[in-house]
Amino acid sequence: MGKYLLKLPKMGESVAEATLISWLKEVGDSVSADESIVEIATDKVDSDVPSEFSGKLIEKRFNVDDIIKVGEVIAVIESNDVLDNDISELDEITESSSSEHDDPNLASNIESQEVHEASKLIETAKKLISSDENEVNRFYSPLVKNIAKKENISETELSTIIGSGMNDRVTKKDILEYIKTRNSNSFNSNILNNDDSKTISNIDLGSKDQLIEMSRMGKLTANHMIESKKTSAHVQSFVEVDVTNLWDWREKIKDSFYKQNNEKLTFTPLFMLAVIKALRDFPILNSSLKGESILQKKDINLGMATSLSDGNLIVPVIKNADHLNLIGLTKAVNDLSYRARNNQLSPEDIQGGTYTVTNVGNFGSIMGTPIINQPQVGILAIGVIRKMPSVIETSKGDYIGIRKKLILSHSYDHRIINGAIGGQFAKNIANYLEQWDANFSF
Repeated sequence: MGKYLLKLPKMGESVAEATLISWLKEVGDSVSADESIVEIATDKVDSDVPSEFSGKLIEKRFNVDDIIKVGEVIAVIESNDVLDNDISELDEITESSSSEHDDPNLASNIESQEVHEASKLIETAKKLISSDENEVNRFYSPLVKNIAKKENISETELSTIIGSGMNDRVTKKDILEYIKTRNSNSFNSNILNNDDSKTISNIDLGSKDQLIEMSRMGKLTANHMIESKKTSAHVQSFVEVDVTNLWDWREKIKDSFYKQNNEKLTFTPLFMLAVIKALRDFPILNSSLKGESILQKKDINLGMATSLSDGNLIVPVIKNADHLNLIGLTKAVNDLSYRARNNQLSPEDIQGGTYTVTNVGNFGSIMGTPIINQPQVGILAIGVIRKMPSVIETSKGDYIGIRKKLILSHSYDHRIINGAIGGQFAKNIANYLEQWDANFSF
C-alpha cells in the first residue's frame, strides 16, 4: 500500500492557480479511480479534480476559498494500487525531514530561520491589528490587510471590494484582482476619504430598483475583459462578405450531410475553414506577445466563443483545427457547444487557444467589436446573414439583385498587427467565403 499525491493539474498557459470551491470527499472517505475529489474554479471555468487511483482520502492540504498553484498537492490518498517507492515526492519529503534531524547544525539553522520568519509574521499581524482599532466592523485577514497597506488602499476603499470568500470575506485573490483593475488616478484613498464622496456600497436604491449580485464567473469575465482592454491596443477592420454561394451550397447538402454523419451542419465550421486558411496566409495572427518578443504558434487552436444560459461567456478550444476536415470541424463545434451549455467542459477544453472566433450573428447582431481573448492578438466577429440589395457586375453590364451578405469585424492588437495586415487578413477570409466552391465535397 502506498500514498498517491493528488496535485492541481496544468490548466492552460495563462492559468497558474485556482480557487478551491468545495471538497467532494472528506478524510476517511473511500475514493474510486477517476472519482472527483474536489471542485476548483479558475477565471475561465469550474471543474473537478479526480483521483487516478482507488483508495482512501487521508489528508486534505487546502481549505475552501484557498488559492492553489498548479502542481501543488491538494490531497493525499492511500491506495493499494500505489507502491511506496512510486511516490518519490512524499519519500523525498520524509527523507529530507529525517536528514534534518540527522544533521544537528542543519536542523538548528532551519529552526532558527523558521522562528525568525514566524516572528516577523506575528509582529506584522500585531501592527496591522493594533492600527485597525478604529476601522469599520468587517473582518479582514492579516494577509489582506498587509497587501492593502502595501498598495495604499484605505479601509474605506477596502470596504468596496466584493468578497468571494465565506460570509463575503475578501480573499487574497479578491484584493489582487482588484489591484489589477484599480484606477489610481480616478479612484484613490484621498478621494474616497473625502466627506463629500460616496462609496459604491452607499448607492441609494429606489423602491422599484433591484440590486443584482454578479455571479463569480461574471466577475471574473468582467475582470478579464478590462485587463484585455488595458493590455492590448485594440483596433478594428470591417469587411462586407457576399455569402450567397455558401448559403446555397449549404442548403443543397445539409440534409445529406446529416444523414451521412449524424451531425447538423451549421455555418460555424464553414467560417472556421476560411479562418484557418487565412491564418496560414498570415501566421502572425496566430501568435502572442511575450514581453518585447512575438511567440508565433505552430498549431492552430481555434477558440469558439459560446454564450451560456446564464448570460456568461466561455471559450472552448478546437485543438489542431488545421488538421481537421469539414466533418471533423463540425463534430468538434457541435460537441463543444453542447458540453459548454451543459456545464460539462473540462479545463483542457478551454486552454491553449491561439485565435478566437465569435458569431454575434447568432443573436441578430449586424456586427460587433469583440475584445481580444488574452494572450492572443486577434479575434473575429461574424455578423448575421441578411438579404441585401446589391450591384451585381456581369459581362453584359451591372444590375441590382438580392444577395445574402454579412459583416466581418476583426479586432487585433495594434502593438504588433498593423492596419494593412489586420485588414488583409479579414479580406482573405471574405474571399474564401465568397469564392466557395459550389461542388465542394465533404
